[in-house]
Amino acid sequence: MNASVELRSYPGLDDRIVIVRVGDEVDAVFVRTERFNVLIDTLGTPELCRMALDLLEERAEARPLVVVNSHMDWDHFWGNAAIAGRAPIIAHAAALDRLRDPSTREVLSDKASQESRFRNVDLIGPAITFSGSMTLNGGDLTLELIHTPGHTPDHIVIWIPELRTCLAVDAVEYPIPEVWSRTAGDLRLIRSSLERIRDLKARLVIPAHGHTYSPSAVDENLAYFQALADRVGSLSESRLADQQLGSSSGLRLEDFVPIPDGMPSDTVTFYRSCHETNLGATVQAHIERLKSA
Repeated sequence: MNASVELRSYPGLDDRIVIVRVGDEVDAVFVRTERFNVLIDTLGTPELCRMALDLLEERAEARPLVVVNSHMDWDHFWGNAAIAGRAPIIAHAAALDRLRDPSTREVLSDKASQESRFRNVDLIGPAITFSGSMTLNGGDLTLELIHTPGHTPDHIVIWIPELRTCLAVDAVEYPIPEVWSRTAGDLRLIRSSLERIRDLKARLVIPAHGHTYSPSAVDENLAYFQALADRVGSLSESRLADQQLGSSSGLRLEDFVPIPDGMPSDTVTFYRSCHETNLGATVQAHIERLKSA
């Protein structure tokens, strides 16, 4: 992939907020405040992050930079090496556990073997961590960092109350988000996090994937998980044990959400995989309810 960076916006988005887009791969976000600038996520490679910083230089207006890692998925923090030594990096405390997990380096090794652009990635973690929530007071704007687990254990969203704007990263996604694992506990967490975002009553909700900004995406994600639960709840015990459940009519991805027109086939495959994980977690939650009844 020949990745490139561009700066974008959305209708109604305050001009102090800039979307930093790498095609269909991921969106980071830049926020300018009176006291400092904040970059939420550093993209998938140090080169991409440097390209973004160069594009943002004029808007930065020589203010100090603060970086927030929303979570330790590769496309959100592998650009950290471009920041190391020039700005503090903040993340939730659970990010350190993920960073230390051997699977993190395994993902890097696999991707580096497939694409040369990942061979210069150096895994750099946050210098500052927090539990629960943290507030950055920029003077004119407040950035509330809110722990929203479920997609990953370390995931956070950024709420800017003055603008009623939620930078939802991967907690909200179009067409669907993905739960961390096929367990009932993680399913409860992602649904709870979505409800927390919904209760903010945001004017704009901006995820990192899907190029959307409407708060309706939150309701649609919640409706998807509820529809999954309803459908699974109607299945017999033998159907629940079917290893090919996700390819059965009525339980496929497209039976719950429309596949967007023009979505590349590999992206559709990715979201089918997300749906399989979500379905597995929903089945597990239903089985646990049956056992406890």
